Amino acid sequence: MAKANCAENGKRPPVRRIVVAIDGPAGSGKSTLAARLARRYGYINIETGAMYRALALKAIESGIALNDAAALADLTRKSTIDLQPTAEGNRVLLDGHDVTERVRRQDVTEAASQVSVHPLVREWMVHRQREMGKGGGIVMEGRDIGTKVFPDAEVKIFLDAAPEVRGTRRFLQTPGATAPEAAVLAELRARDVRDRTRANSPLIAAADAVTIDSTNLNLEQVVEKAVEVIEKKIST
Repeated sequence: MAKANCAENGKRPPVRRIVVAIDGPAGSGKSTLAARLARRYGYINIETGAMYRALALKAIESGIALNDAAALADLTRKSTIDLQPTAEGNRVLLDGHDVTERVRRQDVTEAASQVSVHPLVREWMVHRQREMGKGGGIVMEGRDIGTKVFPDAEVKIFLDAAPEVRGTRRFLQTPGATAPEAAVLAELRARDVRDRTRANSPLIAAADAVTIDSTNLNLEQVVEKAVEVIEKKIST
């Protein structure tokens, strides 16, 4: 006799633990959305941007030029970058040291954009990120998650917003910002160009991604739209 299924036993079937990939330009709100979704579903939030910033910080502290591709590739082989989830968000550990606050500062953020254009650096990062997310049950945000890191992710979201809105968000969220808001917007526009035109893994929306424009949406509205996409996938 065949065994009764979960519904017949009065038990709920196991919930699928999927990969949620969130891509988008700087200042679009990817990190905030990823953190909210991870808490909602009990997933691990993997901040790829924090990983690039950690490597950029090490390059700065080691005196390595941000355009020295060979030296940066060598630096990856000597680095350990980990993310530890906490109730307040991820702790970023670089070679065992907590650099959570330092990697959010403006100089490191700008350096990370330059470090991330090098193919060997991205190759190392992609390998590390795939290791971290291979078991599913993760929310991963970045600029090439749905196209490069996890092209088979069950849910792909491309989060965007007008440059002026993103610039204001980045200015308000940057600890210890000393540059005026106009300068932050100018750097964001320059970063957009670098991200969208780099030869290796340029910033583009995956063909099967759902685009959410957060220009005129508050956080709760963005989360609601993302949850709709996720719920539709895990219920099938």
